[in-house]
Amino acid sequence: MRARSDSVFTSLAAEAVLLAGGGRAILLQIADAEVGYGVAAHSDFANRPLERLANTVTYAYATVFASPEELARVVSRVNHAHAPVVSSPHEHDEYHRASNADEREADGGERGVGGHPTVHYNAFDRRAQLWVAATLYQTALTVYEKTFGPLEPDDAEEVYQRYGVLGSALQMPAELWPADRAAFREYWNTAVADLRVTDPARRVAHDLLHPRTAPLWLRAVMPVVRLVTTGLLSPELRRAFVLPWSTGSQRRFDRLFRVLAVVYPRLPLAVRRLPRDRYMRALRASLQD
Repeated sequence: MRARSDSVFTSLAAEAVLLAGGGRAILLQIADAEVGYGVAAHSDFANRPLERLANTVTYAYATVFASPEELARVVSRVNHAHAPVVSSPHEHDEYHRASNADEREADGGERGVGGHPTVHYNAFDRRAQLWVAATLYQTALTVYEKTFGPLEPDDAEEVYQRYGVLGSALQMPAELWPADRAAFREYWNTAVADLRVTDPARRVAHDLLHPRTAPLWLRAVMPVVRLVTTGLLSPELRRAFVLPWSTGSQRRFDRLFRVLAVVYPRLPLAVRRLPRDRYMRALRASLQD
């Protein structure tokens, strides 16, 4: 149940359960070869997993719940952070050598790796921003509907139309967001078919799912994070990222979401929205500095 003043979109966006899809969204993003090289060269999941998570989640919440003035300042911060994120595999010899070696071993099929063209990435690239926004929307919808059941068609369309702000708040032109859900499905299927997981992307995935410097509490829950992240991916992407999966893994994943679908919707709204409220308080406090 949602508060009377909430739209379907803001109610959905406030749900803490969506954070369960964070790992899946990131792996989808870096499965795009250009994004994967950029993230591998300029991100630091291994040493700062919580900071990287906080930055991404704060931006996502800000696009929905911040005031226009607050959002403008958040976008300025994101743009400043993205300014140096321009990359190609040849800029980092260790990635280039590893990728070439990996692709010589692969047959171009099972790991989702084809030939090795020159890949250039710019964090301001509109195509890349569209893909990142698309992964956040599609992952949020997947997790929400696994927990609450399918949205009504009108509600699903409202959520879809509003999610485009994740890209358009940055440099992506609003008209680049596919016109409706049918157009999005066509875009999504084409984009997924073109994904090419590189060796640097696999390294990022390993750092994300096996953080070396995470606090004890985070390391304690990482087996569940790995289960959920891997289970939410397609079999093809599991193989491409070399993520172990078995019939036992599938049973545990299915059981987890069956329990979640029973328990989570019955929690008080204040509990389900606690991460949103905490991230927004922290953001507003930081803007006062």
